[in-house]
Amino acid sequence: MRTAEDARVPAVAPRYREAAELDAAALVSSEERLARFLAGLPGVDQVGCEQRAAALATRSIKTTSKLRAIDLAIAMIDLTTLEGADTKGKVRHLCAKARHPEPQDASVPSVAAVCVYPDLVATAREGLHGSSVAVASVATAFPSGRASLAVKLADVAEAVEAGADEVDMVIDRGAFLEGRVGRVLEEVVAVKAACGPAHLKVILETGELATYDNVRRAAWLAMLGGADFVKTSTGKVAPASTLPVALVLLEAVRDFREVTGRTVGVKVAGGIRTAKDAIRYLVVVNEEAGTDWLHPSAFRLGASSLLNDLLKQRRKQLTGAYAGVDDVSVE
Repeated sequence: MRTAEDARVPAVAPRYREAAELDAAALVSSEERLARFLAGLPGVDQVGCEQRAAALATRSIKTTSKLRAIDLAIAMIDLTTLEGADTKGKVRHLCAKARHPEPQDASVPSVAAVCVYPDLVATAREGLHGSSVAVASVATAFPSGRASLAVKLADVAEAVEAGADEVDMVIDRGAFLEGRVGRVLEEVVAVKAACGPAHLKVILETGELATYDNVRRAAWLAMLGGADFVKTSTGKVAPASTLPVALVLLEAVRDFREVTGRTVGVKVAGGIRTAKDAIRYLVVVNEEAGTDWLHPSAFRLGASSLLNDLLKQRRKQLTGAYAGVDDVSVE
């Protein structure tokens, strides 16, 4: 949510221009300069942000518009399994569902990606061969992010070598909260380089960052380091994704593109279980960032159970009746 301070464009724009003119290497070389830049970012009006998010959550979408929104949400899903009990069989099943969410209806789009641990990337790669669905892998000591940079880069290398198209890294929240922002940026830059052609999603774990101002600063850090997406959370910490946090991230990527010309996506993850939840996020995307982000290349929904509810709601829109308990698979 923009504040009165944000409206004073001449006061804010020079700091944004500084970001555009500096590369990440220059910022890493001067942590003091980086910290000063981040501290100068416009503050977030907490009350205004939460009120706007609550107001947008009341928007209603009906009939054909709702069906289009459901299909778009399906196409934006990173279908995820990140459990210690994951097996190759479970991943193969997930890949089949990702390719054809409702086998009897070819009009249902495939999801955007399947997200797994690095040791299951090869299985996912095989299961998705020949499809448009990407293979995503968490890395960098997910979900804590507490490991040496060497260990984190080895984690990334394993995922990329196995065929990951996308890597979801976690930042060192402890370093960020201690003010060691140069360390955080340095890790993002190093991981981005290790990704090679794979896209990098940077998980901020916003539930641990305490304030919306910190969320904005962490998002700028990630984008300056080369992130292709900024992501709310691992799904392992509460609170995970929330509409106000999504608002802050969408403002950040919108402003970043205005300054640098580079489009960075947003991924929300954790606690998104119903079609109503998903559509609320799409409304926020449209209102806060604009239609350029209403595409799987720029917005993702990280989820495990969301797809089933979207399919049920889709069936209801088309037939007037909800799908039965045996009409959707249970992961």
